[in-house]
Amino acid sequence: ISSCLLGQEVRYNGGHKHSQLCTTQLAQYFEFVPTCPELGAGLGVPRPAIRLTGDPAAPRAVHVKDATVDVTARLENYAQERIPQLNNLNGYIFIKNSPSCGLFRVKVYQDNGYPHADSGRGIFAAALTAAQPLLPVEEDGRLQDPALRENFITRVFAWHNWHELYATGLSASGLINLHSRYKYALMAHSP
Repeated sequence: ISSCLLGQEVRYNGGHKHSQLCTTQLAQYFEFVPTCPELGAGLGVPRPAIRLTGDPAAPRAVHVKDATVDVTARLENYAQERIPQLNNLNGYIFIKNSPSCGLFRVKVYQDNGYPHADSGRGIFAAALTAAQPLLPVEEDGRLQDPALRENFITRVFAWHNWHELYATGLSASGLINLHSRYKYALMAHSP
């Protein structure tokens, strides 16, 4: 989970984005592993705000007030170090709109200062989803929707159960049992 969602004061302005939903409701089901890529990359607190610029498919992270200060490599290096430590995760909750952790619709600015027509994905979020494409991921804001929240929780538990089965050794009976437990969820997505 993005550290700021747990109330940790790691944002650029020394603040947080505490999510009551995460720390009360979801904490009943999950053990959280907090991560702040910007702090982990050594950007400090407080720090100059950053934003994404350039190509939405491969954006750069630069300071808002001085676009010549590019911190993309620092964020990518942190991601390369941190992501292997996260191989045992069963899901990840990102903070929305973040240039490092935004999962969907993150603004990518053009040279003229206006957002590009296409949106991007935060540097760390892009690296984690590329390294673990099957990992259930979601943004905190989208979890306010009960249907999306239920879907995410189901995917996390299914991923966890798959890992348990894989760790104990794949067998026909184990696969049948796992499939039976998620039969209706599977059929809802693809009969």
